Amino acid sequence: MPSIYEQALGSDFRRLHPQIQKRFGLHSGAHTASIGRGVMERIWYAKRFAFPFLYLGTTRHILFPEGGRNIPFTIQNYAYTDTFGRETVTWIRTYRFPGRVRRFDATMIYSRERGRIVDYLGTHQHLAVDIEMEATPEGGLRLRSGEQRFYERWLGFRFPDSLTGTADVCEWYDEREERFRIEVNVSNARFGKIFAYEGWFEAEFPEVKRERIPICCLPVREERRE
Repeated sequence: MPSIYEQALGSDFRRLHPQIQKRFGLHSGAHTASIGRGVMERIWYAKRFAFPFLYLGTTRHILFPEGGRNIPFTIQNYAYTDTFGRETVTWIRTYRFPGRVRRFDATMIYSRERGRIVDYLGTHQHLAVDIEMEATPEGGLRLRSGEQRFYERWLGFRFPDSLTGTADVCEWYDEREERFRIEVNVSNARFGKIFAYEGWFEAEFPEVKRERIPICCLPVREERRE
């Protein structure tokens, strides 16, 4: 069974470094998770412009107004089939700041209708974001966010670019250090860069069946609309 990322990339999936293929090859049939532990060497946010936007996001585990250096973090990726029968992968990132823990949750699916990955941000899947992906020349994976939509009950609308942040994410494997590296930059069309982080982690790939996925790593609410 191809993972949602292999479906999105097609033959380009084979251009990825073997360790990146392993991380992004998760699918529900394999009953394998990816659990990463490492350090965010830098987390930064634009205090003047981004604070209200990021603070609001903390209520649903979508970004946060916090910065620092050498912040321990974990990233939990579990693959499962959601209640609508869609292959899904969790992205549960936990950052342990001095005296405070922050989370950034998301679940991803491959949308055949849109022909790309759709990333549901937060605990309640209110925000659906189109994701474009490409393999880098070094065998890493680059993800860039596109159109963003809000869904709640009967309500559904597209966010204007002025009210959203565009995320540019790159993950790759450092053979010399034998660990994964990640760099993220979030920018707003009007205010420029509003949030960024970079760091490293090591990953293990334990066997985890669907019923053993921690309930805290699953969305509180699932959204059918893509």
